[in-house]
Amino acid sequence: MNTALARPLQPMRRLIVRGDGVDLAVQCWGRTGATPLLLVHGYPDQHGVWLPLINALAADFQLITYDVRGFGTSDKPRQRQAYRLQHLARDLEAVILATSPDRPVHLVAHDWGSIQAWEAVTEPHMQPLLASYTSLSGPCLDHVGHWLRERLGQRRLRPWLQAGGQLLSSWYIAFFHLPLLPELSWRLGLDRAWPWLLRQFEGVEAPHRSASQRADGMHGVQLYRANFLDCLLRPRRRSTRVPVQLIVARHDRFVRPQLFEDLQQWAPLLTRREIAAGHWQPLAKPHELAGWLRDYVGQLEGRGTCERPARAMTS
Repeated sequence: MNTALARPLQPMRRLIVRGDGVDLAVQCWGRTGATPLLLVHGYPDQHGVWLPLINALAADFQLITYDVRGFGTSDKPRQRQAYRLQHLARDLEAVILATSPDRPVHLVAHDWGSIQAWEAVTEPHMQPLLASYTSLSGPCLDHVGHWLRERLGQRRLRPWLQAGGQLLSSWYIAFFHLPLLPELSWRLGLDRAWPWLLRQFEGVEAPHRSASQRADGMHGVQLYRANFLDCLLRPRRRSTRVPVQLIVARHDRFVRPQLFEDLQQWAPLLTRREIAAGHWQPLAKPHELAGWLRDYVGQLEGRGTCERPARAMTS
């Protein structure tokens, strides 16, 4: 049995933070006054997906989680435009200012949490709030737009195969853009089947059964509808001077490793780590992830500066 799931923790503090027009449910864990880590979940999760990692890091860090708009006990806007990346980035900024106003946070994000975190990390006015960024299985959509353009603009087979392979892996994005059908699938029982699907296809156990799973799945599809086409068809130039630790899962069914081949041009302070894991890394390898975060954050905090050379590692 995974010991990270055997001793569930309770947050030291819960609070409601006013984001960009919504109320966000925020939880604080671990050691008050310790180095702050802000964890941002993806789709169709809520903050509970981080419980195994929280249990592994609570003795060393101050950990901050929140339910992204549309998920958990945070507000769930009905309008599609309310799920645009700029609103999500402002939500993240509000959480930082409410929980760590005097100290930059080390940001850790997975899946759609990582996608929205890239929006914040590449905003110049937000970069002073961020000591580092660890990204798991979620690219910047603008970077993906440039990546696709660069490959489809070549007259060689390999770039086209890379682009075509990623588009096939992203079949679910096209499904999420269909009217009504994604929501209907959650109403018809996908929420009850979700823990079984995680076990069957990812080999991981959900930390707990989420009471909001159906609503999370239904509202969360708006993230895809509100952002993907604009970013892919009209990608912006988004760069950052925040140190980035990119953790690439070689067995990810949805986000292929080649998507990150050009990342250093956008994030020059890049550390890349490749691991033998699937998409739900926070559930599959919480203790390994905890170790990588301790090492990475420890190096940055000990160095006293954000400047560090790019490097690559394999695990």
